[in-house]
Amino acid sequence: MPEFTSEKILKYCEAHTTPESNECRAIADETFATSDSAQMLVGPVQGMFLTLLARAIGAKRVLEIGTFTGYSALRLAEGLPDDGVVITCDVDPEVTAIARKHWQNSPHGGKIMLEIGPALDTIAKLTGRFDLVFIDADKENYVNYWEACVPMVRTGGLIIADNVLWSGRVLDPKEKSDHALVEFNSHVAADPRVDVAMLTIRDGVSVACKR
Repeated sequence: MPEFTSEKILKYCEAHTTPESNECRAIADETFATSDSAQMLVGPVQGMFLTLLARAIGAKRVLEIGTFTGYSALRLAEGLPDDGVVITCDVDPEVTAIARKHWQNSPHGGKIMLEIGPALDTIAKLTGRFDLVFIDADKENYVNYWEACVPMVRTGGLIIADNVLWSGRVLDPKEKSDHALVEFNSHVAADPRVDVAMLTIRDGVSVACKR
């Protein structure tokens, strides 16, 4: 995954960001050691960004679409009070086994509820309002996830979408996933229900606030 700033600047940013917890570091280490898709991790700077956003808005109920090995779910949980909850959705019980193993070693792991199955099916069964939603799953469904989640977010709540720059391929889309993200980005920018900022953090992050 290409970065949008130099490696030296990224390392400088990491050095001046609050360090990740030992449990998050353990997830990252095992993911890089065992997975060919380790670049899917949000990384320490973006991870702290998620923690800070959750804490800043006083989030207590968070929905994550796309668990992978559980790094971002734990970063979000670290930003919640003791009675907060992160409901995280994924379709892969084998990959998420890494998440379960490391969550149990964290004082924040008890805040996380993993739902295995298609995220849209899980969302359809959920009730109540969410303070924050983090979308980081299959790109072709981003618009569907957005439409399913926005009505469930409280006024002033956040919807955060990862990989919105897609290694720069949104500028010259060719593959199905490229076009899906171009459509998603236009859809969000035109949505009157939110205010949104697209940021060049890692592979691009859009942060939208529900009006």
